[in-house]
Amino acid sequence: MENIVVEKDKKTILVVDDEDNIRDLLVFNLQKEGYNTLEAQDGIAAVDMALEKKPDLILLDVMIPKLDGISVCKKIRYALNISNIPILMISAKDSESDKIVGLEMGADDYITKPFQIREVMARIKANLRKAELNANYENNQNSKANDKNSIIKVGDLTLDTKKVEVKVKGEVINLTKKEFDVLKYLASQPGQVVTREMLLRDVWEYEEYVGAIRTIDVTMNRIRDKIEKDKANPKILITKRGVGYYVTDKT
Repeated sequence: MENIVVEKDKKTILVVDDEDNIRDLLVFNLQKEGYNTLEAQDGIAAVDMALEKKPDLILLDVMIPKLDGISVCKKIRYALNISNIPILMISAKDSESDKIVGLEMGADDYITKPFQIREVMARIKANLRKAELNANYENNQNSKANDKNSIIKVGDLTLDTKKVEVKVKGEVINLTKKEFDVLKYLASQPGQVVTREMLLRDVWEYEEYVGAIRTIDVTMNRIRDKIEKDKANPKILITKRGVGYYVTDKT
């Protein structure tokens, strides 16, 4: 692996794609926007670089050699336990099931090919802003003497924002960082219906919502799979048909 010098005052993006033209396009535009860039052409190199260089964000193609993008994402999130680096998956596979798999393995976002470079840049900025806000929030929480300030309890649901931990009836539930952020946002205002547009604005920090609304429904389904005893008859995360979602304050 060659030594790569990065400027410390700039955010660093790891671009993982085995197609030279796509990788070059992304790197060119990222550098134009003022980011440092790292590059990997296969999954094994991507994992090694993520572990060694700790980039601020990873752009990860799904169909890459040696170790596919889904496996790379899963390894980074669960085997290496790296949860604070946003991962944006890029794929020609645009079916709902493909997106769900990517998100379930810990991706923060899913972009389909062919993509508009402006959309990619907008999503990168949104995810970096969110990651920075989360880091600042967690640092502030860690500096508080009273740990009770970090606990959100609604019915059978308990969130510890300091530990980034969720429990249902005392049982720890394994959520991705994005799933935790969504649930925290809803649980902080129990009983209040939140629209999809509000979630995209306040949690994903998207400036444009076109084509992204479905992301909310996919994420909500993933969360329900994990926190609800009977997904078909949810008791915690409720849908207000035609409006949005809320966490019930009733047990």
